[in-house]
Amino acid sequence: MLFDKLFNLRLDFDVKISSFKWGISLSKISLALVLPLTSVAAHSVVADEDFFQCKTNIKQRAINDGFSSFITTEIIEDLSMIKRVVELDKRQPEFTQTFEQYIKARVTNYHVKTGKKKLIVHKALFDRLEQKYGVPRQYLVSFWGLETVFGKHKGKMSVLNSLATLACDQRRSEFFTQELFNLFTLLESNKVDKSQLQGSWAGAMGHMQFMPSSFLQYAVDGDNDGKVDIWQSEADALTTAANYLSQIGWQQKERWGREVILPKNFDFSQVAFDQYYPLSHFAQLGIKKINNNRLSDYKIDAELFLPAGHQGSAFLLYPNFNVIMTWNLSKSYAVSVGVLADKLLGAQGIQAFKKSEKSAVYSVSQMKGLQQNLNLIGFDTGEPDGIWGPKSRSAIRLFQLKYQLIADGFPNKEVFEAIKELNSKLSHDETGLGQPSE
Repeated sequence: MLFDKLFNLRLDFDVKISSFKWGISLSKISLALVLPLTSVAAHSVVADEDFFQCKTNIKQRAINDGFSSFITTEIIEDLSMIKRVVELDKRQPEFTQTFEQYIKARVTNYHVKTGKKKLIVHKALFDRLEQKYGVPRQYLVSFWGLETVFGKHKGKMSVLNSLATLACDQRRSEFFTQELFNLFTLLESNKVDKSQLQGSWAGAMGHMQFMPSSFLQYAVDGDNDGKVDIWQSEADALTTAANYLSQIGWQQKERWGREVILPKNFDFSQVAFDQYYPLSHFAQLGIKKINNNRLSDYKIDAELFLPAGHQGSAFLLYPNFNVIMTWNLSKSYAVSVGVLADKLLGAQGIQAFKKSEKSAVYSVSQMKGLQQNLNLIGFDTGEPDGIWGPKSRSAIRLFQLKYQLIADGFPNKEVFEAIKELNSKLSHDETGLGQPSE
């Protein structure tokens, strides 16, 4: 997903933000549905420490791009900075939730009960969408529930001011400048009205939390009233989401993945994480479905995901999971979408949770210290950022293999202790290396 490059938010665990209590998390900058698309020429940054000067830069850029006086005067002159937006964008909270806590906070009885009602209410619409776009209805409803709790929490911030604030901040100016100008294009072409523009602090809008770039490319009039209103029209929002998922490669006859059981003494040396293998490879390694049946012989590739290490839940993820990840780069979020979608059709949810799985909760600073120490002893995690992403999983796994630990790629207590002991022997500085709480 573009967010991996633009935001460096390779999060597999979303952070717990009390003000976003229904699962709308800072880690994903709301939904976003972002692709590298613009309807106007690419823009360099307009950021300036002085917001008034930044507005001047924005105005000049808009004039150069041929926008009308409606944009260059009425819209741009009325822009104002929202300090709260900058605070939220720069916040790097501690990780405070286990995978189980994350899922249970987002796949609730309310989500399931309300989602099933939405499936009934919009049956005719979903019939049409499945036939035209090939995206099963339960996934659309699942995204809807996770994004805004079926429209209850669409965001109340000025999208114009939020995007202008972020465009004028040096940290991510290029991306948000482009989104701001995409929004200008929507206004200029009368596809949206200024009075509609409320959303998240990062500029995501409507029932499904689209960014302006996504609205420009994928918006569809689902109720055939001659306009697209992703704020008030559930049909428009759901149709646009179906179009988006279809365009980015949703495979109609395949599921997102499934929970599985690892055999005792599973050979972790045979599986690298964040890498796809034929499903038959996992069958040969003894992995089974959660009901203890053998995996099918269906010709499909899969990835093994252990969000809480070898003692927690295990999943095989199929190509559609990557489509969900394009919507939101967090694997925990993507699993939530799949689990909720399954529960809407009567599934019981994640069975491993019944075993009361426990996993370590580590902070950003602890993870950063772990990454620094792994780098020091020759296991490359990339630039330490405190995030348990693909490079960190790979480095931890290689460390575990070398020092005869269970190679699940997870930053558990044994990994912290082993590295601390090794660094002590090598007389390395242990500053910043903590142990995760259980």
